[in-house]
Amino acid sequence: MPVRKRHYELFWDRYAKLYTSFQEQKNVKLYDVVGEYINDNLRREMSVLELACGTGQITKRCGTHTMKWVATDFSEKMVECAKTECSTKNVHFEIADAHSLKYSDESYDAVVIANALHIMPEPEKALAEIKRVLKQDGILIAPTFVYEGKDNAKRKMKLMLMKGMGFKTFSRWTSLQYKEFVEQNGFTITQQKLFGDDFLPECVLVCKKGG
Repeated sequence: MPVRKRHYELFWDRYAKLYTSFQEQKNVKLYDVVGEYINDNLRREMSVLELACGTGQITKRCGTHTMKWVATDFSEKMVECAKTECSTKNVHFEIADAHSLKYSDESYDAVVIANALHIMPEPEKALAEIKRVLKQDGILIAPTFVYEGKDNAKRKMKLMLMKGMGFKTFSRWTSLQYKEFVEQNGFTITQQKLFGDDFLPECVLVCKKGG
């Protein structure tokens, strides 16, 4: 019997084809600078696992910079769209749930998970799985949208519209709260950078195992 999808899973399947055009219109400059920052922390010989790749906005900007890049998402529709964004020999696409990964212990030099931990119902499980599949000297690169400053009318209105479409956010962290959450789940932060505007700035963490 097929597993019944949860409402937030159905949301990503439903909006997969629209997601790329939306992100490229609204966040192309943000993805460019975040992608460059991620690439600065990668080495050519690395084997990288990308979780929650979505429609491939990070994949296409970073996937060609390493020896092996495995881009994954739990949404088959998202992965189908991502394949059209990046089709090089070293980039492989797979269906995977970040909460329960099929990969062996200590099998990747780096894990990248962008704009996803805040929309996961159990992000601590994802971090536990990331820690498990990372090599001892591996790194986690985790950009996520955060909430800085006070809510204003414009932000509240946009968030209400997103919620009305079915978009669900499970965690609303400030950059400090996000950093503390990752540290509490077994990582040491080596770099922290904030990008973007006041609406939803993006906090990029570069981490190593242990803490």
